Amino acid sequence: MTVTHIHSPNLKYYGVRNFDTLPQLSRFSKSDIEEMRAVAQVFPFRTNPYVVENLIDWDRAPDDPIFRLNFPHRDMLKPRELGMVADLLARGAPKKEIRWHVGGILRRLNPHPAGQKEHNVPRLNQRLVPGIQHKYRETVLVFPPAGQSCHAYCSFCFRWPQFVSVSDWKFSAEDMDAALEYIRQKKDITDILITGGDPMVMPARLLARRVEPFLGPGFEHVQNIRIGTKSLSYWPFRYLTDPDADDMIRLFEKIVQKNKHLAIMAHFSHWKELDTPFVRRAIGRIRSAGAEIRTQSPLIRHVNDSPGVWSRMWRMQVGLGCVPYYMFVSRETGAQDYFEVPLARCLDVFQKAIRNVSGLGRTVRGPVMSALPGKILVDGEAEIGGEKVFVLSFLQGRNPDWQGRPFFARRCDKAAWISGLKPAFGEKSFFYEKELEEILSSIV
Repeated sequence: MTVTHIHSPNLKYYGVRNFDTLPQLSRFSKSDIEEMRAVAQVFPFRTNPYVVENLIDWDRAPDDPIFRLNFPHRDMLKPRELGMVADLLARGAPKKEIRWHVGGILRRLNPHPAGQKEHNVPRLNQRLVPGIQHKYRETVLVFPPAGQSCHAYCSFCFRWPQFVSVSDWKFSAEDMDAALEYIRQKKDITDILITGGDPMVMPARLLARRVEPFLGPGFEHVQNIRIGTKSLSYWPFRYLTDPDADDMIRLFEKIVQKNKHLAIMAHFSHWKELDTPFVRRAIGRIRSAGAEIRTQSPLIRHVNDSPGVWSRMWRMQVGLGCVPYYMFVSRETGAQDYFEVPLARCLDVFQKAIRNVSGLGRTVRGPVMSALPGKILVDGEAEIGGEKVFVLSFLQGRNPDWQGRPFFARRCDKAAWISGLKPAFGEKSFFYEKELEEILSSIV
């Protein structure tokens, strides 16, 4: 099915070098623009005409949630760091000097949270297999080299190291033969997650080259192909009017026809991203190819830290045939101080939002921390033996036996991550900690 009669803007990227050419920014002062430019030296910045013209309410900027989701804000840096970078730009410092100072800031921002670099990269014949991660038994993440950018960058993104000029920080499956051999040998693997960046910036022919091997002999154990993408939010024309949009849909159909379950893991952070005719038609095309769309996002201060935003978003997703999947807790990386929401508040937002959707929307799990030991769900709060506690459990663990096992932490108003919680009832450690140390020490 070819889609016609849809006006598609040219895919022009606005980045640190040209974002101030946007006429919409004329409402900002010169000092505002200079601060945004300084922050954008540190945090990757990119957006495009679709986001600028269709998703941002410029009458509300800078407080519009999609503006906050895309554009840099002075509070993303510490005042001293902001002043230092702004001074460097003001005096026309050489690029090399700016990069040196920016590198110092980046290194303190925890580039690879949850042990991604140290503990998630597997080995084949005692050699590291670059460009893939294998944290959970059933699922391998694949980072195709051509998919390590996005149609626009989220300002909170925990994958920001993929977009900065530090090559040692990047995941990229340059040696796909090694990745394929590893997956071929590991018969417990049932799910492949193609991720990035965003694989949907790739031409359909390149994505097909990465996916099609899993459709053939030797990979019968791979049952599910997942593709993580923000393209439906930031560039729905990828499925409508891009030159190879029809080829992409045919690739989806081919995956399904080979009896593989295809799940598009769509990142929607606000209901505004679902409120254009373009995204709705794109969702329809993907579903018509036989793919399932599952939706997820972290809970982000300044963007969606409101129950009403989430309940409206989940209802819209269900109405469009999507499956609400995860509400994540914003990870401990990047501008965490700016975006983080305490766990107690996350739980309050989730519980209030979930009450206002039907059972079809209650497929969503949250709040969920993708932490070093695994995906930890904040199930709720309780008072046990006079002690107020968070009730926690694993949705996924480095040891699959941890899954579903409840454990308890002292309730804390300020903690925004598992590292800020203490075990309840006088325990010295959480039940998994000793075994986690053993697991991590065995990964060498």
